[in-house]
Amino acid sequence: MKQSRSSRAAWLTVSAALLGLATPLAVAPPAAATPPPSAFHWTRCADDGLDARQQCASLKVPMDYADLGGPTIDIAVSRIPAAKPATRRGALLLIPGGPGNTSLADPSGKGQMLPQAVRDQYDLIGFAPRGLAPSTTVSCDLQHADLATSTLRPWPAPDGSITGNVATARRLSQACARNGGELIRHISTLDEVHDIDRIRAALGEHRLTAWSVSYGTYVGAVYSQLFPQHTDRIVLDSNDDPDPTLVERGWLHAYERGVEDTFPEFARWAATAGNPDRVAATADEVRPLFLRLAARLDRAPLPWPGANPPELNGNVLRQTMLDSLYAPSRFPALAELMLAARHGTVPPAPQQPPDQALQNLAAVSIGTICNDVAWPTSTADYRKAVADSRRLHPLTAGMPRNAMVCAAWPYPPRRSPVRITGRGPSDILLVQNARDVATPLSGAQRLRRALGTRAVMVTVDSTGHKAYLANGNPCGDRTVSRFLATGQRPDGDVYCP
Repeated sequence: MKQSRSSRAAWLTVSAALLGLATPLAVAPPAAATPPPSAFHWTRCADDGLDARQQCASLKVPMDYADLGGPTIDIAVSRIPAAKPATRRGALLLIPGGPGNTSLADPSGKGQMLPQAVRDQYDLIGFAPRGLAPSTTVSCDLQHADLATSTLRPWPAPDGSITGNVATARRLSQACARNGGELIRHISTLDEVHDIDRIRAALGEHRLTAWSVSYGTYVGAVYSQLFPQHTDRIVLDSNDDPDPTLVERGWLHAYERGVEDTFPEFARWAATAGNPDRVAATADEVRPLFLRLAARLDRAPLPWPGANPPELNGNVLRQTMLDSLYAPSRFPALAELMLAARHGTVPPAPQQPPDQALQNLAAVSIGTICNDVAWPTSTADYRKAVADSRRLHPLTAGMPRNAMVCAAWPYPPRRSPVRITGRGPSDILLVQNARDVATPLSGAQRLRRALGTRAVMVTVDSTGHKAYLANGNPCGDRTVSRFLATGQRPDGDVYCP
């Protein structure tokens, strides 16, 4: 009896697992001299700052995948075609982080950082996730003050009280319910995953290769779980913990570990002799200095005209710390703010995107985080968790365990979160920095264990959020690039010093 292509692929995957092969024999799509038929009508992109080769289009998808005949929304998609059509393998989807980020400009941006051997073979594909302009947009129309990151993140009051956070959660959730329309209820990881499969089909591709980053690694993992037959080579970069009982709650919790992993790197840098932004004589002095400055600003905030909020308080300093630990290149921003605060001054107010863009990003982020999984609603439970967190992790002051907008979200999840397992083809490569404030190594290791024999992981001895083509680590970059270009993976997990 003749085997179908899918059954033969499944048999080869099982056989490879039994033989202990890290990368099973794959049924690769034949090289195509011309792209497959596409449902897109590609035109020149409106943004003049993009690569002249980048093209843009839009795709209509169901707003509600439980109602395929109901209203539709538009998803904006972009591409730069493979540089060598004769060796074209397929499409490489750039899956953004966030939630609330876009990859629409990425074919012209980070996609051009990919080695030529990859750009020769793949159409580079970007998209704006549902709800995010120029896809059909959503907004909660929040007050300007509520768009401050130090408000959207649930930093407790100086004394640890969460009364204000609970009130903020109610106010924001009511604004989203009032102004977000029906679309706010259909912003979720599962919706994005189904949108991605619609993009794949519209491209005319049987299988997708993907480079997913940050929150996008959860999207990529869920796509690989639900549509394993449509995956080719999947790179997950800076990885989320896939715990289905937490989902994005786990991202908030992870800041406790991420800050503890990363702050010592900032402390060493901030105490280096000759550093113009040096804040202390030794690394051991930096942490207590930061805590003292935050406590002083809790008691006596400094006016900060033009900033949001218009004062430098303890939580603004803490949020700046969190933002600055995302990359060593951002360390000076925290050091300069600490030096200014120590002298009772403030630097120029940081530049912010227009409120309209922040409104859009906030709504997509809130919708995804709140619709993916139900959050606890007990104020007493949050109060206890915050108190415990403040005691164990004073740098983050209880914020990672606090009640954010989802604690008052009026809509129950429409579907249960997807549990990531090892079932499916062995076509996934994880790459992860050892010190990452937002997606710490401990969470990446849990995703690695969940994927089992489907994946191998490259751990890079670097600091920051985003690993591939971000740190100048030849070992890590070479390993990921080889996988994308040839399909070859290491036989097992790799540590790159």
